[in-house]
Amino acid sequence: MRGPYGFEMIDSCQTCKLRKPSFFCHMTSKATKDFDSLRSSATYPAGAMLFLEKQQSRGVFIICEGEVKLTISSSEGKTLILRIAKAGEILGLTAVLGGKPYEVTAETLRPCQIAFVRRDDFVRFVGEHSEVFRAIVRQLSSNYNGACEQLRTVVLSATAQGRLAKLLLDWSSNADGSKAGERVHLPLTHEEIAEFIGSSRETVTRTLSEFKTQQLVTLKGSTLTIADRPGLERFVTA
Repeated sequence: MRGPYGFEMIDSCQTCKLRKPSFFCHMTSKATKDFDSLRSSATYPAGAMLFLEKQQSRGVFIICEGEVKLTISSSEGKTLILRIAKAGEILGLTAVLGGKPYEVTAETLRPCQIAFVRRDDFVRFVGEHSEVFRAIVRQLSSNYNGACEQLRTVVLSATAQGRLAKLLLDWSSNADGSKAGERVHLPLTHEEIAEFIGSSRETVTRTLSEFKTQQLVTLKGSTLTIADRPGLERFVTA
C-alpha cells in the first residue's frame, strides 16, 4: 500500500523491500522479529526535525528511505553540517547508548520514511542480541571516520576552492558516468553547502561560477557534472 509521498508503507522489517547493505537490515530472523515488535514507522516531509542538538535522547531513528542532514551549532548561531545520513543508517546511537543528549540536530533533506525505537526498548534489545554489537561498532566507526574527514575538509583545506572541490569529488565517488563526465545530484542549497565547508553562501556561489568558467564542472538545475576531475583535484592538493 502506498502511503504519504508515494512511499510503500513498511509494516515489517521481515518483509521489507527496501533492505540496504546495513547490518540492521540483515539481522538474524530472531533479532529481526524482536526488532519488529519494538519499532514504529512514520513518514516525514523535507525539513522535518527528527531531534535537536542537546535534546535529551528518547530513541534511535533508522532511515528506511530518504536523506537526513546532521548539523551542530555554536552559541553564536553558526551552523556546520557534519554529514548527510542515508538510507540504512541509524541515528542517535551514541546518545541513546550513553544516556546522553543528542550531539547533533537531525533534519530531513527530502521526504523520508523513518523507523523509531524508544531508548529503553533499544538498550534492552541490544542487551538481548549480542550480534547487534558488531553492527553498532561498525556504524560508530563509520561515524568517527566521517567526522575526521569533515574536519580535514573544513580545517585543513586552506582555501574555499579546495574545500568545495573536495566536497564535490567526495559526492561523485558513486556518481553516474557519461562522456560529459561524472554526474552529481547536489542534495544541498548553496547556503547548506557553505555550512558544510565552513564558508559563506556568496563564496560558494562565486566558486562554483569560477569552476564553470574554467570548464571544470557544468551545472543544470541541481545536477552537477564534473567535466575535469584532475582539474578539481589540483585545488584539493594545492
